This record gives sequence, C-alpha cells and structure tokens, in this order.
Amino acid sequence: MELLEEIAETRAGTGDPAALVGEFRRTAVLVPTVEEGRLLSAVHGGVRWIFAFTHEAALARFALARGSRPDAEWAYVSVLGARLLDAVVPQLGEPAGVAVNAADEDGSMLFPPAPGVVPDEVAVGGGGAEVA
Repeated sequence: MELLEEIAETRAGTGDPAALVGEFRRTAVLVPTVEEGRLLSAVHGGVRWIFAFTHEAALARFALARGSRPDAEWAYVSVLGARLLDAVVPQLGEPAGVAVNAADEDGSMLFPPAPGVVPDEVAVGGGGAEVA
C-alpha cells in the first residue's frame, strides 16, 4: 500500500500504525530546504517538526498557505522517511518528528518523537528526550 493510502486509513480509524510507520520509512518524501541546505522545520508544542511532502502538489499547497507567490520556486531534497527518522532526527539534539503534507487538511500526518517511530534514544518517553 502507498503512504497516502496508509495515511487515509489511519485518519479514518481503520489503519495499522505499524504499517503506516513502515510505509513512511520506505517512501521518498520531498523536504523543502532553506539557507545553506538546511531542512525546513518549525517548533510547535516543544517539538521540532520537519516538513515533508509526498509530492510536488502537496509542497505547492504548503508554499501557498505560507504566503508564497504561485510562481515562486522552492528548493527541496528527496529523502527516504527512514533517513529522516533514523539519521536526521537524532542529529537535531531536541525532540523532533516529521509533519507530512502539513497543508492538506484531510491528508496530513504527524510522525512524532515517540518510541517505535524514532530511535529510542531520542524518543520522548523512551529513555531519550523530554519535551520542554
């Protein structure tokens, strides 16, 4: 099953959380970059959220929602979900997760800094980080 289908099933209450995380880990997502190639993120509720998108149209909706001009170009990289969760999140030094398709009201999904999602050593409540 594709990531968007797993997200839809989870949002409908019929999905399998482990299958959702597994599909995210196997999926290449688009992550906007800012100055010096840093990944676009924001802090909310004491957690740093890396923004990721399943396709360019979802990224474009996010850009427009943030006030970007329709013709503006956004730089991005394609990254496997597993790399975001296993390599990038631990390097941030604070509670962090991934927000997928953040501008899509019915298609967004959060992958929080929880055990089973990110490595235990950086998971909140898993012997790792604590939310401030």
